[in-house]
Amino acid sequence: MKHILGAVCGASVLLAVPAMAETTLTIATVNNGDMIRMQGLTGEFTKANPDISVKWVTLEENVLRQRVTTDIATKGGQFDVLTIGTYEVPIWAKKGWLVPLANLGADYDVADLLPKIKDAVSLDGKLYAAPFYGESSMVMYRTDLFDKAGLKMPEKPTWDFVIDAAKKLTDKAGGVYGICLRGKAGWGENMAFLTAMSNSYGARWFDEKWQPQFNTPEWKTTLTTYVNLMKEAGPPGASSNGFNENLALFNAGKCAMWIDATVAASFVTNPKDSKVADKVGFALAPNTGLGKNANWLWAWSLAIPAGSKKSDAAEKFIAWATSKDYTKLVASKEGWANVPPGTRTSLYQNPDYVKAAPFAKMTLASIDAADPNKPTVKPVPYVGVQYAAIPEFQGIGTQVGQQFSAALAGSMTVDAALAAAQSATEREMKRAGYIK
Repeated sequence: MKHILGAVCGASVLLAVPAMAETTLTIATVNNGDMIRMQGLTGEFTKANPDISVKWVTLEENVLRQRVTTDIATKGGQFDVLTIGTYEVPIWAKKGWLVPLANLGADYDVADLLPKIKDAVSLDGKLYAAPFYGESSMVMYRTDLFDKAGLKMPEKPTWDFVIDAAKKLTDKAGGVYGICLRGKAGWGENMAFLTAMSNSYGARWFDEKWQPQFNTPEWKTTLTTYVNLMKEAGPPGASSNGFNENLALFNAGKCAMWIDATVAASFVTNPKDSKVADKVGFALAPNTGLGKNANWLWAWSLAIPAGSKKSDAAEKFIAWATSKDYTKLVASKEGWANVPPGTRTSLYQNPDYVKAAPFAKMTLASIDAADPNKPTVKPVPYVGVQYAAIPEFQGIGTQVGQQFSAALAGSMTVDAALAAAQSATEREMKRAGYIK
């Protein structure tokens, strides 16, 4: 309670009024467009919940992961709501680091969450994070450049087709590159793309006995193909480009094709963001005919760290940000095409959304095509499409990402990068007790 001085019939009296903003939530999030949009709409939440205020900590993807992981592992307590992915949720829930979300409200409709996404953020049937948006990956391409070159993108392209088209569409003098792909080092940056690509080439991180597999022909083919393709048809400085950098390049008209997160679709087709908004087509991520496409499965989700003293207010915020009503709020302000995708079945049954979002069908098909339980051509002991869901993967994936980014930059050969990845991964897996 706070007090203010009031006047009654000329006499000064002390009036008691309820204190506002008694709880301040500190929310750690990633600097992606949908999250930045959410921050802009937070006033709607605080208006409805005047006893809660919100403080944002917005970070680049690799930095966010590092800060959030350190904070939760050391019980630092810096954050009340964490933005984490499908990799962390089951691992952290198992360690007792996350609060189960059991009070999202009667109208939240957990059953409406897409089954693959819901499973990815649950443990033993309990939801430990609420998905803000879900994604797979797909090919985004310039229909005008394809038409001009006399090329037709298949709905299910092969890598051979994509590589050939990228070379034909490259016009370095005109500042247009045939393909833009992630090169920035990080287990969730270049390794998300390269692991998904390697799955389509028949590679895997580990065999059934947890032996690392970077010394196999499948990985050599994957990395060689990627490096050569980017040298011939990619933009300069690609080893520094992650999701946001490639999004900016594509929207500026610099990429004929971009294979990345399906969530980018609303940005590349939005005339406010993109110079080429009316010239974008979509296709499934490429394959080599082995039965796996080069697409992943991910959801950026909101979770509460265990031991939080503000878990009731945090759960209230999470319920608001991941609800059907939030989707309607974004639609009313920004149009249906810009609502957070990939989390709810009802969205893909909504005629307004399907009409406004030319990418809706391909996004859902891409999410459905990803199988975290059988991500590879050969059997593996792990789950996860673009990562292996073990606690050690974060460190290993980052190390391997650095080697592969160096190969792309030309400061290391493909063979040297694969050998370094193999030895670093073997060392960590021995240290962790997976192999002798």
